[in-house]
Formats: sequence, C-alpha cells, structure tokens
Amino acid sequence: MSNIRIGHMLLGIYQTNCYFVYREGSDQALVFDPADHGEKIEEALEQNGLHTAAVFLTHGHFDHISGCEELKAAADAYAGEHGENPVKIYAGEAEKKFLLDTKNNLSKAMGSPVTVIADVYLKDGEELDLDGIRIQVLATPGHTAGGVSYYFPEGGFLICGDTLFQESVGRTDFPTGSMSTLVRSVKEKLFTLPEETVVYPGHGDSTTIGHEKKYNPFCV
Repeated sequence: MSNIRIGHMLLGIYQTNCYFVYREGSDQALVFDPADHGEKIEEALEQNGLHTAAVFLTHGHFDHISGCEELKAAADAYAGEHGENPVKIYAGEAEKKFLLDTKNNLSKAMGSPVTVIADVYLKDGEELDLDGIRIQVLATPGHTAGGVSYYFPEGGFLICGDTLFQESVGRTDFPTGSMSTLVRSVKEKLFTLPEETVVYPGHGDSTTIGHEKKYNPFCV
C-alpha cells in the first residue's frame, strides 16, 4: 500500500485547488499550482511538519500561478536556513512564453500582472523522481497550448489542472485554447490511464478516469 499522500488548499477568488504531495514520514512537499497567498502556503505546510521542496505548474493562467513568487521566496528562505538547495519551479516547455505574457495569462486584465520564469521546462513523457516520488509528465494542451498533467503511478492519482473536471472539461475560449485539442488530450493521454486513477482537477471535486470515460459528455 502506497504511503504517498495528497492534500489541498482552496486559494484565490476562483477557488483554485492548490495541491501538495508528500510521502508519509518525509517533511518534503511538492506543491502544485500555488494560486495565491504563497507565503501562507508555506506557513500552513510548516505548521504540519512539511516544507515546499518543489513547485509544479499545470498551466500559466493567473489563478494558478499568482502565489508562485511569494511561495518560492518563503521556501528558499527555509531552504537557506536548513542548508538545502533553492526550490525549483517546474512547468511544461510549451508554456514558457505564456507564463511571461500578462495578457494571455489573464493577469493584466485582473489588474495584477504576474509572470513566472520556471527553472525546469518539462517535456511530454518525461519522468521525474523527487524524494522517491515518481511523476510522469503528460502534455495535455487544449485549455492552454502548454498545459501539462502529472501522473503518480505509485499513488494512483493524477493532477490535471483545468484539462479535465468532474463530468466536464476546461474552458477553451481563452488565448491558445482549443476544444478539439483538449478533447484529444483527454482521450489520448488521460483516458489511457487505469480507470481507478483518481483525478484531482484545478477546480471542484475529484473524480476518476473510469467515471469520466463513462459519464463525461465532452469526451464520448
């Protein structure tokens, strides 16, 4: 039985799911989509005996990245005090320009322009091993051109940002969005995962691959 755990916080005006993944007994947490209040994310983790070891982005919309800079600063301060390396930010390689474009990432329209420069840009199919946690990177464009999902084979779950929701999919009417591309991503990349895989989306409740294959009206 796996001892990989996942928790989440609801952040920002759009109630974005910010997830943190860790192995039981370890103090290192991998944080996904720090939507807002980055310093508070680190404080909440530390109150529970954890600290941010790495930051992962599913895509570049403001409501998934606005807490990035603050979280990295807080996490790097902790790392410096404990003799650890600075925290790295990971994102899909095709999202690099999007993360720097305040118009496309919608932050300019919200009155709080935000950009992110990742330390590592990930390729489709790449595999990572962080603190003994294996992550498979799946390019899942459609909601944005460079969106990625993260599959944890040992934990049996997927963090997919705004690609797939419970009986729905992400919007495609924003810059670089494409419904045909999104549906193809879901069918070819996500629906090939084991049906019992738990899906943790960017907003709303979790679901499973099996449930979505049966009931998602966008991907029949």
